[in-house]
Amino acid sequence: MELVKTIIFLVIGLILIVKGGDFFVDAASWIAEVSGIPKLIVGATVVSFATTLPELLVSTIAAGKGEVELCIGNAVGSVIANTAMIMAISLICMPAIIKRKDYLNKSILLLAAIITLAVSCWDKSFGIIGSIILIVIFALAMADNVHHALVSMKAGAEKEERVSATGKDIVINIVKFVLGVAGIIFGADLLVDNGQALALSLGVPPRIVGITVLAVGTSLPELVTTITAIAKKQHSLSVGNIIGANTIDLTLILSVSTFIYGGSLPVKTRTDMFVCLGVTAVALIPTLITKKFTRIQGVILLTCYIAYLALSCMNLLTF
Repeated sequence: MELVKTIIFLVIGLILIVKGGDFFVDAASWIAEVSGIPKLIVGATVVSFATTLPELLVSTIAAGKGEVELCIGNAVGSVIANTAMIMAISLICMPAIIKRKDYLNKSILLLAAIITLAVSCWDKSFGIIGSIILIVIFALAMADNVHHALVSMKAGAEKEERVSATGKDIVINIVKFVLGVAGIIFGADLLVDNGQALALSLGVPPRIVGITVLAVGTSLPELVTTITAIAKKQHSLSVGNIIGANTIDLTLILSVSTFIYGGSLPVKTRTDMFVCLGVTAVALIPTLITKKFTRIQGVILLTCYIAYLALSCMNLLTF
C-alpha cells in the first residue's frame, strides 16, 4: 500500500511539473513580448530557460535535501534521455540535411560542457572549479542564442508589433505565472521525496530512480515539443530545442546544485557522464562532418539508450 501511495504522489508530481511548466512558459513569453522584446529573442532566452526549469528545481531541491544521487541522476539522465531517446525518435522519423553553421557553436558548447563534467568528476566529485567553467559555458550559450536570434531578425527585416495588454490579459498571465511556478516547485518537491521513497521501497540505488523516473519525467516538455515538431515536419525546431535544453541542463543545473549543496557533489559512479558524452558524440559529430542527421544515428542512439537503462537497472554499469 505504501508503494502505491508513493507512485501516486510521483505521478501527481509529474503532472504538476508538466502543467506548471506549460503555464510558466506561456506567461513568461507573454510578459517578455508585452515588454517589446522580439519573439526570436524571447525564444532564445526566456523559453530556452523556462523549458529546463523542471529539471533545475528537481535537482536543486534534491541537492538541498542532500539527495545527491537523485540530483546528478536527474540532471545528467535528462541529457541522456533527451539525446538517446527523444532526439533518436526525431532522427528516425525525420532525417534531414542541415547547415553546419546553425549547429556548430551549439554543438561545440554542449560537448565542451560534457567533457568538463567528465573530467571534473574523474576523482568522483564535482566541485567549484568545474561549476565556474560550466557557468561560463552557459553564458556563452545564451550569448550565442541571442546573437543567432539577432542575425535571424536582421535577415528577415521584419518589425514585430508590440503585444497589447488588456486588464484581463494581465490578470490571466499573472495567475498563469504564479500557478506555473507553484506547480513546478510543489511537483519537484513531490518528485524528490517520493523518488527517494521509491528507491528505498524497491531496494535500488537512488541514482536509478534519478536516471529513469525523474530524468524521463522532467524531459516530458522536450518530448512533447519533439512530437509536435515531427507532426509539423519542423526538424530544426525539434533538434535545436534538444541541444539547447541539454546545454542548460548540464551547465546551469549542476553548477547551481553545487552551490546549494555547499561543496563538492560526491559522484558514486562516472558511468552516466561517459554515456552522456558517448551518445552526444554519436548525435553531433557525424552530423557536423556530413552536414546531415541520419536515420541510422537515431537507431544507434535508441539502441544505446535501451542497453544503458537495462544494464544500469541490473547494476552492471558502475565504473
